[in-house]
Amino acid sequence: MRLAMLDEADFITQMSRRLIETDLPQSWTVQRIVSHIRSANSVVITAVDNDVIVGFAVMHFKDDSAHLNLLAVEPEYRRSGIGRNLVRWLEKSAKVAGIGFVSLEVRASNHRALRFYAELGYRETGMLLGYYSGVDDATLLARDLRATDVENSG
Repeated sequence: MRLAMLDEADFITQMSRRLIETDLPQSWTVQRIVSHIRSANSVVITAVDNDVIVGFAVMHFKDDSAHLNLLAVEPEYRRSGIGRNLVRWLEKSAKVAGIGFVSLEVRASNHRALRFYAELGYRETGMLLGYYSGVDDATLLARDLRATDVENSG
């Protein structure tokens, strides 16, 4: 895991388009990714194999909470621990920053992602109908980092 570099924003945007924003209008543009890479309130990290990005995550930090905006892992690298490591890295960063609560949303139809986050200790907190451009509903998930040991959980 490492921090994303500005010249990787286009590649991350393409991954988001291909793996996350499938069948949706593109909302994660190069400019938006660059903005998060540059922001003191966000962290963009990548997982790299032989100098190729195989996974990435974007988290935005507020005063006492954080929001996991994006997480993607190339299909051939899934079930290898990369997604888990990306999330845990960000959770540890949040705890160091004094943040105890992480939230995110997932397409309600994405059962694989819902299982993944449940295994990491995230719990459903609600639904947003038509959240994804009126195409799909969102399941809201959250995890209280204060109630668990991020190092050893999941």
